Amino acid sequence: MPAALSDYRAALGTPGAAAPVCASVLGRFPIAMHSLATLLYVREVHGSYAVAGAVSAALLIGTAVGTVVQGRVLDRLGPTRPMLVLVAVYLLCVTGLVLSIEYRAALPLTVAVAVVTGLATPAFEGSSRALWSDLTPPGPRREAAYTYEAISLEIFFIMGPALAAVLVVATPWPGTALVVAATAEIVGTTWFALTAAVRRRSARIRAERADGSLPVEAGLLGVFRRPGLRTVALASLGFGLVAGTAEVGVIAATAFAGSPAAGGVLLSLWSVVSVLTGVLYGMRPWPRPLHLRLPVLLAGFAVLVTAMGLVSPLGSLVLLAVVMMVAGALITPQVTAHSLGVEQTAPAGSATEAFNWMVMAAVLGVSVGQALSGVMIDLVGPGGYATGGALGLLVAGLLWLRRGSVADTEPRVVAAGSRA
Repeated sequence: MPAALSDYRAALGTPGAAAPVCASVLGRFPIAMHSLATLLYVREVHGSYAVAGAVSAALLIGTAVGTVVQGRVLDRLGPTRPMLVLVAVYLLCVTGLVLSIEYRAALPLTVAVAVVTGLATPAFEGSSRALWSDLTPPGPRREAAYTYEAISLEIFFIMGPALAAVLVVATPWPGTALVVAATAEIVGTTWFALTAAVRRRSARIRAERADGSLPVEAGLLGVFRRPGLRTVALASLGFGLVAGTAEVGVIAATAFAGSPAAGGVLLSLWSVVSVLTGVLYGMRPWPRPLHLRLPVLLAGFAVLVTAMGLVSPLGSLVLLAVVMMVAGALITPQVTAHSLGVEQTAPAGSATEAFNWMVMAAVLGVSVGQALSGVMIDLVGPGGYATGGALGLLVAGLLWLRRGSVADTEPRVVAAGSRA
C-alpha cells in the first residue's frame, strides 16, 4: 500500500520521533559540506587545486570506509555509547586537520590526518534511517519515513555545499566553513545519541547481545555478503555515478551557454523538483515490486541525464532545464527505494551497517561520476557528461540481471494476499 500525506504526518509525529528528527537535521546538514569546505580551505591556504583535491579525496575515502565500519559497531553495541566516543575522537581529529592545513604541514601528513578524520566522522545517516524501524510499523508509514529521509538528504546535499562556498568567500578566515560543519556534526550527533528513542534502541541491542538473540553477520564483508543487499548497493552506486556526472555537467553546460551562475540555480531547482515529486511518487509508486523498481528508475534517470548531455552543446538553457527537471523527478524515488531495499534484504540486527553500505556506494559513485564527467568534458566539450548516463544504463542492465536476488526477499514484506 503506497504512502499518503497522512502517513508522513503520522511518521514525523510518532511519539519519540521529534527529538531525533531535529537532531538529525543539525547533524546531517554538514554531510555535503565537509569535503567541499576542506577543498576550498586547502586551496586558499596552499593556492593549489591539486593539493586541495588530494586532501579532500583522502577525507572522502576515510569517510566511506569509516561509514561501514561504524555501522557494524553501532549494530552490535547500540548507537549511544559508540557515537559519543566517536564525537570525542572526531573533535580531536578535525582539530588536527585544521591545524595541519593552517600551518601548511607536509602533504603526506595532512592527507593522513584527513583519512583519519574521515574514519572518525560519525556515520549519522545509517543510524537515523535504522531508527525508523523502531519508531514506525512496516508499511506505508515507514515508507513515508524513508521518503522523508531521502528528501532531507537531498536538501542537505544542495544547501551544504552552497553554505560552504558562501562561508569561505564571505568570512575573513577560509577555515570557517570547515569549523561550522564540524560543530554542527558534533552538536547534532551528541544530541541524537542522547535522545530517549536512541537510548532505548541502544538498551534493546545490548540486551539482545547479552542473551544471545542478536543476529551477527560474520566475516569481513558482514551483511554485505547477502546477494540482495549487494544488488541494492549496486543501484545506489549507479545512482551516485549518474548524479555525480550530471552535477559537474550542468555547471559546464551553463558556463558554455554564457551563464555560469545559472548552474547553481538549476541544481537548486533540481532539488526542489526532486522533493516535490518524491512525495507524490510515494503515494503511487511504480513499478510496485521493488526488484523491478530499482532497474527501471535507474534506467529512466540514466536516459534523461544522457539526454541532458546531448542537448548541452546546443547552448539552450531552457531546453536543458526542461530535460533536467524531468530527470530530477526520479532522484528521491530512487533514494527511497534504496532504503526500502535495505529493509527488505538485510536483517533488522544489521540495519545500520546495511544502510551505511548504501551511503558508501553512493559516495563512491558520486566521486567516480564527478571525476569521469570532468575528464570527458575536457575531451569532448560540455556534452561529455552524457557518458555518465550511458554507464548508468549499463548498471541498470546489471540490476535487471540481478533482480532475482531482491525478488527472493519480497514475500516477507509485501502485504498479505499479494505477491510481487
